[in-house]
Amino acid sequence: MDGKSKSHINLPKDLFDVKINKQLLAQAVRVYLANQRQGTASTKTRGEVEGSTRKIYRQKGTGRARHGAIRAPIFVGGGIVFGPTPRDYSLKMPQVMRRAALASALTQQYKAGNVIVADGFEAHPPKTNVFAKSFSAMGATVDTLLVTTKQANAVTRGAKNLSYIDLLPATSLHTYAVLSHRKIVFMKETIKELKELFDKQHSA
Repeated sequence: MDGKSKSHINLPKDLFDVKINKQLLAQAVRVYLANQRQGTASTKTRGEVEGSTRKIYRQKGTGRARHGAIRAPIFVGGGIVFGPTPRDYSLKMPQVMRRAALASALTQQYKAGNVIVADGFEAHPPKTNVFAKSFSAMGATVDTLLVTTKQANAVTRGAKNLSYIDLLPATSLHTYAVLSHRKIVFMKETIKELKELFDKQHSA
């Protein structure tokens, strides 16, 4: 918690030392972002807009351009041509590929020196200023992802009010979250939990 290196920890090689597949990383990010889209944008065509279908004035003799219904797209308040309609943007990615993409992302961040494993978080009171000092000592003061365990309630309460910290449990860790942060801070217990989750998915 004081930012100093106190012990050596062996990180799982199948998570932090794999061949980086950039094409797979790009696909995983694309799938994640696509699945965040609501797809609720909607416009009305001239057949759906409320209003009369009566011809607004006679065809000939007025000196003006020929027009039909007021609901035509050329008029303000008329229908929209080729406008968006509700659709499903979601994409699917096999679990094996998702797991491989996450391992590639973790490896890339680790080799870039952006992965920190912290010990002792649970022993400190859930105070924001305490955690702020700890993150500052570790050099994690900008755009940091803290990966927690399910039971880390005190850690969650202490870190959630820091604007530069995003919290995510190990069970919800995904490629986009890893790649979109400058620093990834793991609780020591989280590494074991993440490894067990990986092994469980691999054997499924």
